[in-house]
Amino acid sequence: MKKSILLFSTFALACTVAYAQPKQDKKTDLASPAAAQPMPAATRQVPANTPTQNIDDKKMKFNKEEHNFGTIPEGPAVSFDFEFDNLSNEPITLTGVQASCGCTTPTWTKEPVRPKQKGKITATYNTQGRPGNFVKTITVNSNLGTKILKISGMVEKAPDASVPANNGSILKH
Repeated sequence: MKKSILLFSTFALACTVAYAQPKQDKKTDLASPAAAQPMPAATRQVPANTPTQNIDDKKMKFNKEEHNFGTIPEGPAVSFDFEFDNLSNEPITLTGVQASCGCTTPTWTKEPVRPKQKGKITATYNTQGRPGNFVKTITVNSNLGTKILKISGMVEKAPDASVPANNGSILKH
């Protein structure tokens, strides 16, 4: 019995090790620090027709690029408006705004923002069932490039709901 357990454990360990290692591309230079770095999320989520460089602050200036909500109660959703100024000489079109997860919902100015005008991206975080610290990103794609916005905070767990008394119980205390 001990031999079969030992044999099974060895087999399971060998399978785990074999499948846990990522396959290396022969063209990748393992000595390069860039080879060990995963591709940034902003680059992965950018549509093919959108430039991948960061947006120049001299053309599209955000009032804030990061917002910390501080400590907030679990339950109600919280929102923050990231406003931006179009400082360029061409209209800015937001081609897509994507949150890093489903708990954050972005809404944004859909029509082109003309030069010297303001636009807005609202990030709404759903706190329900998500106690603890959070850091979420919002990837903004536009005709000028890509910008990453960030929200963070601490969701304070709501008190456990007390069980309502069952006055119709047949058991009496």
